[in-house]
Amino acid sequence: MLTEVLDPVRAPELLAVREQIRTWRFYDQFRTDTDSPVRQSQIGTRTPVLDADGRDLAAALQTIIEIGDSDALHGTIDDAFPGSRLQVVESRGRFDLELSAHGLLRPLGAAGLSDGTLRFLLLVAALLSPRPPSLMVLNEPETSLHVDLLSALARLIARASAHTQIVVVTHARGLVEALSSCGAQPMRLVKDFGATTLEGVGRLDQPRWNWGPLNRL
Repeated sequence: MLTEVLDPVRAPELLAVREQIRTWRFYDQFRTDTDSPVRQSQIGTRTPVLDADGRDLAAALQTIIEIGDSDALHGTIDDAFPGSRLQVVESRGRFDLELSAHGLLRPLGAAGLSDGTLRFLLLVAALLSPRPPSLMVLNEPETSLHVDLLSALARLIARASAHTQIVVVTHARGLVEALSSCGAQPMRLVKDFGATTLEGVGRLDQPRWNWGPLNRL
């Protein structure tokens, strides 16, 4: 129905809902393996929205530095990796990441970063987008992350939640506790004869769903 009915005169509300849903972002397919495009040199172009698989990470980070909240970006890097510095290097129209850290003789490029570090940078690019969506869903963002990064991730999510409604699906108790300390509302899902329900919540006590203001379209 949402794909077929595109009449702004006869069904303006339906069109508005469709356009609103199209702005939602779901991040659950980040690849950090050896052959991942995230680890390759990337074409340098303005990228206010990180691709779903993160292939344009370097361009997205450079866009944040140029037109987004660069202070939040560098502050988050220092929060997660104290004393480290992130920069995007341009060469012949292509972008490469470089992360300098205390004790390293040279900066590390994307190809040399650990899976956890690279995944954290992907989450940074998604959450600090200069064009925040009305809804963002992060599925198991703790994957590959060192436990020491969970608090920094929670603070980053809390910062981004000032502009975006964020739903985090996680199995990491440490991340749940860190998010709760930042003001997040934890909800535990349980299986009941094949049905997935919210623990301790009845049909008349469902949490409020926020579609976001339609006037932001």
